[in-house]
Amino acid sequence: MRKKLSFENVRLFVLEVLILFAMIVFLMMKQAEIYGVDLMKDSDRYMVWYLLYWWVVVVAAVLLITILRYFFIDRPIRELSIVSRKVAAGDFSVRLKPYPLSSKQGYINIMYRDFNTMVEELASIEMLKTDFVSNVSHEIKTPLAVIQNYIALLQNESTVSNRQKEYADVIMQAAQQLTSLVTNILRLSKLESQFIISETRTYDVCRQLSDCVMAFADRLEEKQIEFEAEMEDCAVITADESIMEIVWNNLLSNAIKFTEQGGRITLKQESEQEYIVVSVEDNGCGMDGTTIKRIFDKFYQGDTSHSQEGYGLGLALTARIIALHNGEIQVSSEPGKGTVFCVRLRRE
Repeated sequence: MRKKLSFENVRLFVLEVLILFAMIVFLMMKQAEIYGVDLMKDSDRYMVWYLLYWWVVVVAAVLLITILRYFFIDRPIRELSIVSRKVAAGDFSVRLKPYPLSSKQGYINIMYRDFNTMVEELASIEMLKTDFVSNVSHEIKTPLAVIQNYIALLQNESTVSNRQKEYADVIMQAAQQLTSLVTNILRLSKLESQFIISETRTYDVCRQLSDCVMAFADRLEEKQIEFEAEMEDCAVITADESIMEIVWNNLLSNAIKFTEQGGRITLKQESEQEYIVVSVEDNGCGMDGTTIKRIFDKFYQGDTSHSQEGYGLGLALTARIIALHNGEIQVSSEPGKGTVFCVRLRRE
């Protein structure tokens, strides 16, 4: 960005010098034409020095204007652009200090104050949203626990008829889905307020992947999905093992959910010089370009036919966890051909 700005400044400087010098030469020729003077004939020996003199004057004047413009316009605008990108990335802690070359009532400092006020308002709104989500989630969790406990007792009663037991099963399933939603909202709210992962340790990610796959063995068998794994014997990373398990479970769960009966899922893990790369590929329904652009947004569900199986928080949670570990997640997909999620994590 800085190199681009410097190039623009140089190009503008050269353009201004040429335009101003051309205007001076044009005015000289017009003035000579009015007085009937042939510049090239009557003052040939002075013309070169005369033009050189005006060239130096023009360059000096434009250089002075460029320097003043840089300190009074370009530099403060560039600072505003830098902090604006930080705010757009979710950092509401940035503030602009008063610009020393502008007066208190100058338009630069007024613009800086307005920007700081805007960021403070955005930060307060974000904090209010986070507190609201946390408080509401905690309030919802208690009655959900009561519903689940009493439904569990009702299901165990021998006197309950088959129809009543069927209704109890439906209520239990709905309560479990709501519990899962609240849990994911709380997790996402907590992770969005974090900027670093403090509880990290070194562990074998291949073992963790194997454990996650085993947890989905029944679902894979139920849908008769052909599962293939290509992993090393051991691959060590430094991360928070408990929340990284959420990443692998979400990716595997989505692959199973969107793969048709008798489909195929491939899990691959390989080590590069600086990264551990894990990919989950399926041959399911796939996604179009619009869905791919929004796939990591909260509560977004591209395929509404599976909306009852989730609430669109899994991939948002996954992306946030990977970002906190300074990793990357990429997705490639085509409608009707399947999807590939690729996660890159630093080895240390």
